[in-house]
Amino acid sequence: MDLFDQRRDQLLKKNAPLADRMRPRTLDEFFGQSHIIGHGRLLRRAIQIDQLSSVIFYGPPGTGKTTLARIIANTTKAHFISINAVLAGIKEIREAIDQAQQQLSLYGRRTILFIDEVHRFNKSQQDALLPHVENGVIILIGATTENPYFEVNKALVSRSRIFQLKTLTTDDLKQIARFALTDKERGYGAMVVHVDDDALDHLIQVANGDARGVLNALELAVETTPAGPDAMVRIDRAIAEDSIQQRAVLYDKDGDAHYDTISAFIKSVRGSDPDAALYWMSKMLYAGEDPRFIFRRMFILACEDVGMADPMALGVVADAARAFDYVGLPEGRYHLAHACLYLSTAAKSNSSMAFFDALKVVSEEAKDDVPNHLRDASRDSEGFGHGEGYLYPHAYRDHWVAQQYLPGNLQGKLFYQPSDQGYEKSIRDRVARMRDAQVEAMVEQESADVFDMLAAPQARQKSGREVWARRTGTQHGNQLAEIRDTLLTLANIKPDDLALDLHARTGLLCNEACRLTKEGGVWALAYDEREYETLIKNTAGDALARPQVVLTSPDAFDEDVRKAAGNAVRFSVILGRNILTHLTDKTAIIEKALRLLEQKGAVVLAEVVPKHGQRLSGLLSFKPADAGFEEKFKIVEDGLFNDSADPMLNWDEESLKQALEKIKVAVRVFTAASSPKTRVLPSNIDFWFRVSADDKRKSMGDRLKAEFGKKDLERLKAIFHAQLDNKEVQWKTAIAYIKIARE
Repeated sequence: MDLFDQRRDQLLKKNAPLADRMRPRTLDEFFGQSHIIGHGRLLRRAIQIDQLSSVIFYGPPGTGKTTLARIIANTTKAHFISINAVLAGIKEIREAIDQAQQQLSLYGRRTILFIDEVHRFNKSQQDALLPHVENGVIILIGATTENPYFEVNKALVSRSRIFQLKTLTTDDLKQIARFALTDKERGYGAMVVHVDDDALDHLIQVANGDARGVLNALELAVETTPAGPDAMVRIDRAIAEDSIQQRAVLYDKDGDAHYDTISAFIKSVRGSDPDAALYWMSKMLYAGEDPRFIFRRMFILACEDVGMADPMALGVVADAARAFDYVGLPEGRYHLAHACLYLSTAAKSNSSMAFFDALKVVSEEAKDDVPNHLRDASRDSEGFGHGEGYLYPHAYRDHWVAQQYLPGNLQGKLFYQPSDQGYEKSIRDRVARMRDAQVEAMVEQESADVFDMLAAPQARQKSGREVWARRTGTQHGNQLAEIRDTLLTLANIKPDDLALDLHARTGLLCNEACRLTKEGGVWALAYDEREYETLIKNTAGDALARPQVVLTSPDAFDEDVRKAAGNAVRFSVILGRNILTHLTDKTAIIEKALRLLEQKGAVVLAEVVPKHGQRLSGLLSFKPADAGFEEKFKIVEDGLFNDSADPMLNWDEESLKQALEKIKVAVRVFTAASSPKTRVLPSNIDFWFRVSADDKRKSMGDRLKAEFGKKDLERLKAIFHAQLDNKEVQWKTAIAYIKIARE
């Protein structure tokens, strides 16, 4: 290096941006990433003892990938070469490898080759590195913002250890900023600089985890702010806002952030969350994403996830896309938002996925000819009888007639199962009736294969009916909504009432109660941290329009509510769902609740009554030869449902009413029975026959084992599987609604 080169380097170092000057030179100056370079961590030990193997640093911009490489360069005794994949090619790779081989042969020194943006190398360039990493001529350090498992040669990845760097935390960024303010050699320690706490907080928040962004903004603020009479440079919130005008959004249109963000958008729309969908779409547009790409994804989603539940969805997106092309930006964003909101709030059905089930069958099933009656009669009807037997639907009532349209080996196969959502719900029953008739038409065809398929349990198990029943969900959500509406109607909540939800869970009761008590208020009890956090998140928004959540326990909720709301608090109505079912002493919790109730208030509960629940014997049909099994099974079942020692089953609505009346309250009780559809899975049957590890409660399996011999028990279980596996049944449920008031 001559004097001119030395002078140039000195000037560059002096005039370099603050972010470059403040790059850590040692591990002690490096802030953040403690999960990989904290004391005792593998990477830190490898750097300190200079025994590094090939590594790839992967993480967002501004997290320290290049900085770590420079620290290694300052620490290692090995020869260090640095290249950037954006500027380098095969020539630079070969030169680096030649240097590495010379260092090894002449001086016995290892060579560390640092490649920034390693994902920018194409496959042939990455392949050129592989043999030299393999034989140890070079130790590779790669840095990439893209997922190396997708963007870097798999062979190269397999020979390297991957370290993922995470977005820097607020504390990390504060440490970095304060270090820059106090460092006299490279930062502003030689000056008198004061940064207000809220100004620093703003810089850190807007930088979005990027250390470079914080330092660049800090540099601009300090360099453009004149010192006061006391020679102090003061940075307040207003200066900070001027120094960093816009939040830096992490988004690379060709990388992980791109795919992760569009994935979040699609999943939000699919999940019918318009707020989240608008947020993720806004993030993409803000970062410069092509609106046509977003429209293309909405075109797909309109059929994949909305589908037949709202057939108009595709037309809405198409119209919005045409309008966008006509209007352009910025006004075209209205059309993006319109399509996004329509899809987010539309009824959902993925029944179009039936196509892929059909496609799979086409690819896997043995070749089958088109049934004769469906063949083209215009060419071969005379010679081969093609088309003979075809029934013309328009010649029949409702323009439909039952006949088989599938090939012979797929008789009775189901692909499309309409959901119970939106428009598709209106065609569900009609499709079902058609299929029933189709099956009848199929039976009338004298085909042995058909009758074998209908009779064989294995064939039924593999049919599309079971697969699609799982996809279309259960009626549990509808049942919960019905319970909620009945309970709140019984409670007769008024706008100025103060309500308490005895166990809010995820907010089914308390959220609706909040909508009803616009002038009063709602308090909600959570019994563990997870419930508490869920309630806080689910009820975020206007503080006056959401419930006040108290983390407590069933034993101490009355005391904790008083601590939180005040000793004088009294509630107009106290709500609860399945509060008593599992309790041995069902009156104790009511007495606690009454102490929080105003004189004319009421406690209103909805409780499942297991004693009146579904009996498994009601789902089975025993053959005469198995009559003995049926009788013994019913004895076992009666013993289970009448176990006086089991708090779940030793009560009903009448005994509960009598127990409550003993504590001098007025009680009104009525029971509503429902039979929602549910599907019995093989795992359910295994659960019923399990032997319990709990000595306190005897399971059905425990009782059956005591009554049946091993062989008979296996026979009984086989009967269950034969009759109930994957069968949709009406599952009887009894709900007791209880209203309690002071006498």
